[in-house]
Amino acid sequence: LQRDAKGQYLFDLLCHHLNLLEKDYFGIRFVDPDKQRHWLEFTKSVVKQMRAQPPFTMCFRVKFYPTDPAALKEEITRYLVFLQIKRDLYHGRLLCKTSDAALLAAYILQAEIGDYDPGKHPEGYSSKFQFFPKHSEKLERKIAEIHKSELSGQTPATSELNFLRKAQTLETYGVDPHPCKDVSGNAAFLAFTPFGFVVLQGNKRVHFIKWNEVTKMKFEGKTFYLYVSQKEEKKIILTYFAPTPEACKHLWKCGIENQAFYKLEKSSQVRTVSSSNLFFKGSRFRYSGRVAKEVMESSAKIKREPPEIHRAGLVPSRSCPSITHGPRLSSVPRTRRRAVHISIMEGLESLRDSAHSTPVRSASHGDAFVAPGRSGRAESSERVAVIADENYSPADSVLPTPVAEHSLELMLLSRQANGAPCSIEEEKESEAGTPAAGEAEEAGGELRALCPGAGGLGPAQAEQVNKFVLSVLRLLLVTVGLLFVLLLLLIVLTESDLDTAFFRDIRQTPEFEQFHYQYFCPLRRWFACKVRAVVNLLIDT
Repeated sequence: LQRDAKGQYLFDLLCHHLNLLEKDYFGIRFVDPDKQRHWLEFTKSVVKQMRAQPPFTMCFRVKFYPTDPAALKEEITRYLVFLQIKRDLYHGRLLCKTSDAALLAAYILQAEIGDYDPGKHPEGYSSKFQFFPKHSEKLERKIAEIHKSELSGQTPATSELNFLRKAQTLETYGVDPHPCKDVSGNAAFLAFTPFGFVVLQGNKRVHFIKWNEVTKMKFEGKTFYLYVSQKEEKKIILTYFAPTPEACKHLWKCGIENQAFYKLEKSSQVRTVSSSNLFFKGSRFRYSGRVAKEVMESSAKIKREPPEIHRAGLVPSRSCPSITHGPRLSSVPRTRRRAVHISIMEGLESLRDSAHSTPVRSASHGDAFVAPGRSGRAESSERVAVIADENYSPADSVLPTPVAEHSLELMLLSRQANGAPCSIEEEKESEAGTPAAGEAEEAGGELRALCPGAGGLGPAQAEQVNKFVLSVLRLLLVTVGLLFVLLLLLIVLTESDLDTAFFRDIRQTPEFEQFHYQYFCPLRRWFACKVRAVVNLLIDT
């Protein structure tokens, strides 16, 4: 990348590589050195958004979940959304009741390994795969039962389509959780979905606010405010507290983008939004993409031969399976080095304790999401809905966007490159110089951008200085504007012949008469004298 390359250039390059046309639903996510997640802004330079040193590690993710994923035009788009929702399920973000979880997992099995075959799939075969943060034997038996008896004959594309249709009906579909606390200190999760703003607490959805009811969003420091206008002209202000000011700003920006994408009819209606009521204070942000209605209209006009899709095997990791557009590849037998018994949950724990972890964690780690404010609890009590048999706490959810390479990640990616299902007890691939490792490096779902680093101040210090300078400039601009308006008003009062009631009342006050004769008239005579002197000097010259 060139130093001044914009985020849009990088995103278009990636979508061209994936042969993806319905690209407005996706984005590029990265994590800064403080473990805070960000979406890459397409209108800004890539290098200036990074606070780390190159090489930069980013991930391709679904940013705006389709309102109806089954209605997407192209199969490759549906497959990418399928991978994202499968990842959400594995990370505990797509929480659902046990019966729904079993059906979703069975769809994944059917899409990944095909029809049940007694010769290939011995008793307990479903226990070899990790679909959720936690499993039970009863759930595994239910998954196998559905896979054997109900899904036989379904192609991968059909299973993925059925998976999307089922996932769309769940309360936590499209949830990207932001951990906060309400005014009472209760932990919960805030999220923006295709249908509105939700608050999840325990195993319940305690708030659901449609996009047309959200009138305003703003933040100050760690505090996030949501202004709601409901039926019968009821106005509510919901208040939540994020872990850090950076997390609160990220929450605010996600809310602004989601509301613009799902609510507006045209992208021309998008306006710049300020986080504060004062012009010279706070952050300003504007959504720069197309809105959902425009995306759907554009998708309907796509006319091309569907690109070929290579579906990789079931990979219980944070990385999405690789995608290529060549012929479908067959599974290649592995060279067995030595058996290594790997517990996926131990891998999750090790990654969570490493530099890969992000602020989004479980309730026990202070990541749980926020509950509603006192003012809104009574008004939306009728909207409380049980979303699952267990509490919503995506703690193991969070093998998030990586910050750097990791040995376990490389191992899982190398497995995935072979295109074969991976079980909990698996052999460790040789990573040095093998074709599988090379393919995983290229197709592992991570994006590496090599850019020249910025010198001078550190990124954090430079950002603080820029914010301070902008605030000072805005204050000076407002001050100069006010002085200019006052000067015009003074000239009108003293020099014009306007005789309106407003001006006449001001001119008749003793204070104005004193100011006019003792200060303004002498100042005017002095200024006129200086002007005449300058004019005479110019004439003589």
